[in-house]
Order: sequence, then structure tokens, then C-alpha cells
Amino acid sequence: MSLVAQIYESAANAGLLKECLWYPSNGAPSQLHQIGFAAPDESLLDGLALSTDYEMTYPVTAFGGLAVREVVEIGGTSFQVRDIRSLSDGSEIRAKLTRL
Repeated sequence: MSLVAQIYESAANAGLLKECLWYPSNGAPSQLHQIGFAAPDESLLDGLALSTDYEMTYPVTAFGGLAVREVVEIGGTSFQVRDIRSLSDGSEIRAKLTRL
């Protein structure tokens, strides 16, 4: 098991992660994994408006095949994946999300 996977397992055991459910659009069985979830506010229009920038992080071993435009469910809320990036050495993934 990789170091990143061990860190995610420890964080899940401590209750620091959220469950994420993905029903692949190709009809494959659904996948449920523990993920890091963030929803920080971002200032827009020179401070005149705020927007929430949703993102999730997970080990590369989770969600094999997750792609842009797929829909995931986190805490009963649906999100569409709009961008997927590998972090550092590629053992962790960050996906930017749009709330549906």
C-alpha cells in the first residue's frame, strides 16, 4: 500500500474524510471511496461577489476511470467533475467540481 493510500486510510479512520459515490456513465458498478473535500470561497469581480470552488482529492488507486463530465455524489449533493489533475508524484488526484 502506498504512503498516500495509508494517509487516506488513517484520515478516514479519524473521521476526516467524506464518502463519495460515483456511478460510472459507462454502466460499470458504482464505486464508493473516502475523499478529501473542500469548498473554499473565492472572490470574484474585484471583491464584489463570492463563489464557492468545490474540489475533492483522493489516492490514484480510487475511482479508476473517473473523467471530466462524470457526476459524483458527496454528502447527498451531486457534483459534475470539470477538471482532473495529478498532484506531486502522481499518487494523489485533485478533481475540481461544479455543484449541480
